[in-house]
Amino acid sequence: MRELVVDTETTGIDPRQGHRIIEIGVVEIVDRRLTGNDFHVYLNPDRPSEPGALAVHGLTEEFLQDKARFPEIVAELLAYLGEDTLIIHNAPFDLAFFQAELERVGRPPLPNPIIDTLLDARKRHPGQKNDLDSLCRRYGVDNRHRTRHGALLDCELLAQVYLAMTGGQVELESLMETGSSVGGDREGSFVPQPILRKAEGVLRVQLAREEELAEHQAYLQRMGNALWQDS
Repeated sequence: MRELVVDTETTGIDPRQGHRIIEIGVVEIVDRRLTGNDFHVYLNPDRPSEPGALAVHGLTEEFLQDKARFPEIVAELLAYLGEDTLIIHNAPFDLAFFQAELERVGRPPLPNPIIDTLLDARKRHPGQKNDLDSLCRRYGVDNRHRTRHGALLDCELLAQVYLAMTGGQVELESLMETGSSVGGDREGSFVPQPILRKAEGVLRVQLAREEELAEHQAYLQRMGNALWQDS
């Protein structure tokens, strides 16, 4: 099963006001394992970011001026996404921006199934903070290097949170080999437990010895008319 964790950075909060996507990050999960086959691109939006948005992501006009524009990468992006499930934190925000960008280039909306981890987290943890930083702390995912928002970094963190939140499996095989926890060896970190599997070969059955059977029968006789004894 292929799932894709998706995040964007934008010039503002409302695509209806002409705000654009300036960064797209996608992390691939196949059969609940991070593959490393990720997608990441910065985009030139041909407009400045609002001061509030710039303070969040730090992607300046000067940095973005030589980057590709959305029409140049849309075919590659859509081919990568295919029709697999997209995992997004606060999905309506990112999907609105994708919709606006796709409309500009005459493309239909994304056909992919969507999992909104914010809605999932609110169901699992009602009345608690469920932003990405809070979920990282709750599930022991190390986010100390997240000094600013970044689409690919946030995808990597959300992928770990998603796997922990939905089953506790985060690179299970490597964790079992190293004995480490997600995001480092910190007190209170989430540590997936090894899965116990049936040993291969013939199961050995140890039968009771005759003297043990005799002792057991004598014990039953001393108990009197036990319900499980033949009448």
